[in-house]
Amino acid sequence: MESRSEYWEWTFSGEAANHHYLIPAVIKALEPLSGGRILDVGCGNGALTARVAQAGHEIVGIDFTSSGITRARESFPALEFIEHDIEKPLPKDLLGAFDVVLSAEVIEHLFLPRKLFTRAQEALGGVGHVVVTTPYHGYLKNLALAATNKFDSHWQTLSDFGHIRFFSEATLGAMARSSGFEPIAWSRAGRFPALAATMVMTAKASAH
Repeated sequence: MESRSEYWEWTFSGEAANHHYLIPAVIKALEPLSGGRILDVGCGNGALTARVAQAGHEIVGIDFTSSGITRARESFPALEFIEHDIEKPLPKDLLGAFDVVLSAEVIEHLFLPRKLFTRAQEALGGVGHVVVTTPYHGYLKNLALAATNKFDSHWQTLSDFGHIRFFSEATLGAMARSSGFEPIAWSRAGRFPALAATMVMTAKASAH
């Protein structure tokens, strides 16, 4: 049976176009959290993972794409990268091994987005935080996309692994709560708040 990895090829190494605003936002969100190990879920080619490591954090990256993990290992040999599909439970050696789970611009690509929070619970052992970023959606942002006819490009319609989920703070927060996390901080990045490119949610694992 073919894996999802066979349908997606990372064609570049290094930072993506959105990293100029995404990386500072992620690092700022991590600052108040109390150190410890970070698991970067959906690390892609490892460029963002490496920048987090350069900021002084201990971090491990996982991704379902063979091409992404290969590029990550070649570009950043000092860091640990693991090929793993988050549709499946984490390997035993990753269970409860982390204090923070980071996932940047991943959840909007998932058919089953709650799997992200399930894997986070496994990685944290029920104690710790998640930092999740995803494109921001709100009334004015959606109105601007419609008025400027930008929905096709924003939805990445022609990409096999494009955006299929569109979150507001309310819906992302509700999904986090239903998955055992309580949002404790929000921020936005890129452009200005009403038309922000992305939003950042920090949530704490809470007892069900």
